[in-house]
Amino acid sequence: MTDAAPAPWPTDPSSSGGTRVVTLSDLVRVPMHRLRLVVVVALVGLLAALGYVLLVPAAVTARAVVAVRPVVTDAFTPSGAGADRAVNMNVESGLATGTEVVQRLADAVGGEPRDVRNALEVEVPTGGQILRFTYQTHDAQRAVQGANLAARAYLDVRRAMYEQQRAEMLRSYDASIAKVVAQQTAVQKRASSAKGTAAGDAALAELSGINNQLTQLNTARTEIAAVDVNPGWVTQTAERALVTSSGHRPLYLVAGLLGGALIGVVLAYAWESADRRVRSVTDGRDATGLPLLGTVRRPPLRGSPRAVDADVRYVAMAVAERVRQPARVALVTSREDVTALTAGLAVALAADGREVFVADDSGRVERLRAAVLADRGRLPVDPSRPLVPKPRPAGTPTAGGAPADTPATRRPSPHPPGSRPSTDPDVTLTLPRVASARTDNGRPASPDEVTVGVGSVRFGTWRQGADHGLVLFNAPPAESDERGVAVARQGSAVVVVERDRSRQSDLRRLVERLRAAGVTPLGFVLTRNGRA
Repeated sequence: MTDAAPAPWPTDPSSSGGTRVVTLSDLVRVPMHRLRLVVVVALVGLLAALGYVLLVPAAVTARAVVAVRPVVTDAFTPSGAGADRAVNMNVESGLATGTEVVQRLADAVGGEPRDVRNALEVEVPTGGQILRFTYQTHDAQRAVQGANLAARAYLDVRRAMYEQQRAEMLRSYDASIAKVVAQQTAVQKRASSAKGTAAGDAALAELSGINNQLTQLNTARTEIAAVDVNPGWVTQTAERALVTSSGHRPLYLVAGLLGGALIGVVLAYAWESADRRVRSVTDGRDATGLPLLGTVRRPPLRGSPRAVDADVRYVAMAVAERVRQPARVALVTSREDVTALTAGLAVALAADGREVFVADDSGRVERLRAAVLADRGRLPVDPSRPLVPKPRPAGTPTAGGAPADTPATRRPSPHPPGSRPSTDPDVTLTLPRVASARTDNGRPASPDEVTVGVGSVRFGTWRQGADHGLVLFNAPPAESDERGVAVARQGSAVVVVERDRSRQSDLRRLVERLRAAGVTPLGFVLTRNGRA
């Protein structure tokens, strides 16, 4: 066997090229190759959102607006530097969502205080003294009732607080007035008993001061009693016609679809990091450290069961350049089936006049024969190559060196045999001569031989191809069968990498096995074997 010496094995595959730049197409390639996973997860998210929309009733929102007013002694007094006519809206918002308001609302609508507190929301616009009560529930009528009850409950609670404060101040003034009245009575008695004396004059002066104090107390009490303790008004009540749905339901479907797609992309990256596949020539070169012999593509028609014939012929040219007959070439792969590529290479090599023997020990000979016959029918026709051998001219030397005798020309019989039946029972019948089975190139064809162009392809086991010059071994997957590596030790090997299916870890393991067995592969072929 005189195979051509292959290129030296690279010690560091990454040192042969520069640093690889990750582009946007590399980032998009992973989700595209895991498109089924992304689509399934996106559909799950869409179904989850659809189930939420159909099973969970839509939440409706009702709003009521309350204008808050400050409670002052004289509402018509102009505001001065010390007047407190502004309201602390943060305090009012806390009172509106306080325990007392929530409890009253829960007693009115018949629910749990926790649920009422979750459904009630109070908004305070910036720079305004208004409170916007928002009540959200699944029933429109209950939402309207809850918003209006919350506004009235806040006003009732705030009014009760102001009334309680006014009552306390009135009781304090009443107690002070009663005490001053008692003093006034006592001074009047003392002034009456000491009338016309110095003690009487002092009692009268004291009585005048007590009367002034009593007048001031009565005036202050009158002002406190006249205070308007109304904390505000409901400027907008919640109505059934003003109830709106919370959000747009179709947006939930869009959010579910986009969220599912995003989760699917994340899962695709996670799956790709755990199960790295060969996606490009660069991945195959990094995983194997071998030179590229060729790339076998699919036809543009999706789902076609064959590869591009021109790509297979280019790979055959690369293999033929690296081997010299007699040659033993094993097509090895990690887990995939290389039957289609083996048949295509056999046809491409035989079309140039080689006698190719295709060996297989895994029971795939019939599949190989069918693939070879199918590929032979797609061979391009060479106009310069005659389909039928030209007849030998008269006087041409034969194989023994003597010129062949030219047969005498005879006229055709007017009655060729078989054209007219004979009535004689003893007449001699002339049977037609049976021609021997010959191929297109004029050579006799054996039963296990398929003529391809000016060459031929034969089939059999590895042992049957021991005497042939060019043997292609259709090796079984190396992960489950070691015969491909064993055959490669007697010749050379071509590593077949199937894009989107071959795992990089399996390829590294296969190349390590070949290297440990003393085999230097010719290179690798990137193919998809017509897989849809």
